[in-house]
Amino acid sequence: MLLALLALQLGSLVAPAYACGCGAMVTNRMDRIGVDRETSAVHWDARTGTERIVMRFTVHGDAEKAAWVMPVPHRADVALGDPALFDQLDGLTAPERRTRDYFWPRGRDWPFSSDGDGASAGAMPGAGPGVGVVGRERLGPFDVARLTATDPTALGDWLHRNGFELSDRLAAELRPYVAQKWEYVAVRLAPEKAGEPLYGALDPLRISFPNDRPVYPMRLSRLAATPQSLGLYVLSDHRMEPKDAIGGARPEVLFAGAVDRPDGALAELTGPGRVFLTAVDQSFPEPARISGDHELVRAAADTPYREIIWKDRLWTAGGIPVWLLTVTGTVLLLAAAGFAVARTRRRGRADRPRPGASGVRSAA
Repeated sequence: MLLALLALQLGSLVAPAYACGCGAMVTNRMDRIGVDRETSAVHWDARTGTERIVMRFTVHGDAEKAAWVMPVPHRADVALGDPALFDQLDGLTAPERRTRDYFWPRGRDWPFSSDGDGASAGAMPGAGPGVGVVGRERLGPFDVARLTATDPTALGDWLHRNGFELSDRLAAELRPYVAQKWEYVAVRLAPEKAGEPLYGALDPLRISFPNDRPVYPMRLSRLAATPQSLGLYVLSDHRMEPKDAIGGARPEVLFAGAVDRPDGALAELTGPGRVFLTAVDQSFPEPARISGDHELVRAAADTPYREIIWKDRLWTAGGIPVWLLTVTGTVLLLAAAGFAVARTRRRGRADRPRPGASGVRSAA
């Protein structure tokens, strides 16, 4: 058993991790990197036929460098995103918190317990044969190359020449994109200080490309060895939703509503006009069952939705539980009523004439 556990631990240290929802992280053989959290925002502009994806990764591991490959259906422009965007989206979609009072004490209230708050909720060289470099930019800590590839093997060779290894499984998963003539965005990730591993939240990247229908690439997540989760903000003229579950649990809508006057980082992404925001969450307990990419379609109606988190609070008056006041008052009233009844009965008995006594004298 000890040998088996040791072998398992060693295997986890040398195997590269592919834990990215919409692309693939690639390292050399002896390094590992994983994605703790992936947050993405998709803006679909039907008027111009433009899709924009802003994504931010929170990573862990011991890799000092890594490459990330994302398939895109058309030629893409890449720029740094604004980290404030996700803080703004979090604020817009945050659950509404409401308080409701309850009358009778519960398990964590006095006299059962005296604690508790009563809450109820919870740098890349040129390409080789089969690969074309159509653009290359240095964006903050990222070295970004935009590629075309007619052969996934050629893409793997290109990554290998740049210090990364493409697994056979990843090469196989890229073939459908090659067949559809998709292109790739390849990003070299490196820490700001040399010698430090990639760790924590990375700067967001914004990828823009023309598209006649909004999609969110997910196929490469089939390679993940652990359950995956996807948090997705979708911004468009109407409420949007994934067309199907693509092998995961049923997508859950956490928020749906119109933003009439976007500002700040959101306005920079979508423009100043009205936009409909939908927040979707989905889990993938068995990543190998992922069958393709998410196609985002218009919902049947622009029905707004916001999650409500209720905080249950014991009903009090002047800091005293109302139930205690009610019970005490009821007991006092019953006691007073009982006392009054008893007193009335005593008076009634006192006013009755005694047996054998008469107020009339008989004549002698």
